[in-house]
Amino acid sequence: MSEQNISGKKVAFLLTDGVEQVELTSPWQAVKDAGGEPVLVAPKSGTLQGFKGTDKADTFPVDVTADQARADDYDALVIPGGVVNADHLRAEKAAVDFTRSFFDNQKPVAVICHGPWILIEAGVTDGRKLTSYHTLATDLKNAGAKWVDEEVVVDQGLVTSRNPGDLPAFNAKLVEEIAEGKHRGQTA
Repeated sequence: MSEQNISGKKVAFLLTDGVEQVELTSPWQAVKDAGGEPVLVAPKSGTLQGFKGTDKADTFPVDVTADQARADDYDALVIPGGVVNADHLRAEKAAVDFTRSFFDNQKPVAVICHGPWILIEAGVTDGRKLTSYHTLATDLKNAGAKWVDEEVVVDQGLVTSRNPGDLPAFNAKLVEEIAEGKHRGQTA
């Protein structure tokens, strides 16, 4: 899929129960196809329940808990969406701290759909151009973001998209940003 090579790069995927399955599996496969190593990070150990809309789908094994994960161990972060996933994730202090640490370390972060809610909690949206599922627009604007309705937005290593229909563009840009590495403008 991608012409970019990210061999040797470890990519954390941060999520919890209620994740929109395709927003996990599609970017996960894109990272693997480009030679990267995806790692599932979650607030709890065990397995997580994926969803296709409102229907239960597959379960996924957790590799590392958020309280044990460190941004230093990863080259990038991907946060899939899903309303339940995103709402619960933003209430987990360890997940919020883990997210913020990628911005503190100027590493690429890719977030889709409802996932940007955690960016508000992490305090990293002020002055950033991004997109999301349309129902988050007011929340993001109130947190200082410049929200736009575009398929994929890249702002200094921060990649955002609106919904599963944007996954091809989202995946291409997240792999490109991982290949580029750290971005000096990727800060809180």
